[in-house]
Amino acid sequence: MILRPATPGDAPALARLGRDSFCAAFAHLYKPEDLNTFLAKAYSEEAVAKEIADPAYIHRLADKDGSLAGFCKMQYPGSYEGHSDAANPIVLCQLYTDPARTGEGIGAKLMEWALSIARERQCDSVQLSVWSENFGAQRFYQRYGFAKIADISFWVGNHRDDEFLYELRL
Repeated sequence: MILRPATPGDAPALARLGRDSFCAAFAHLYKPEDLNTFLAKAYSEEAVAKEIADPAYIHRLADKDGSLAGFCKMQYPGSYEGHSDAANPIVLCQLYTDPARTGEGIGAKLMEWALSIARERQCDSVQLSVWSENFGAQRFYQRYGFAKIADISFWVGNHRDDEFLYELRL
């Protein structure tokens, strides 16, 4: 497996993997109009290309067997204002793997990269949000030392999800 930065040419594949991963895990929760609004905003090729070009976002792609197997997106600087007293936080926005490749260690490699970036930038915390009922993801993050610090909301179209804000102090 090769971990590499995203380039503008990766936007179509990255948008597709983001949509596919999100839908595989969560599409059943939403009305089609809410899901489609969210996907257009978060995973259109244009939206993904804009984030790749934005220096506030850091992407790392996992290529395995000649295809995009996963990705991690971080935001720096980042903060969930009012929920933490971290002075220099970074946000882990997304960590997704191809749904057909779950369990191959891709997420672990991407998490190791994310934590190394946080340390390189001398961040004092890594923050992320996770759906309150995504118990597998919560266990994954807890294995790395993340702990819940707040209840927050996440919007998919007009649908509000209960989310947990997790933080790892470095």
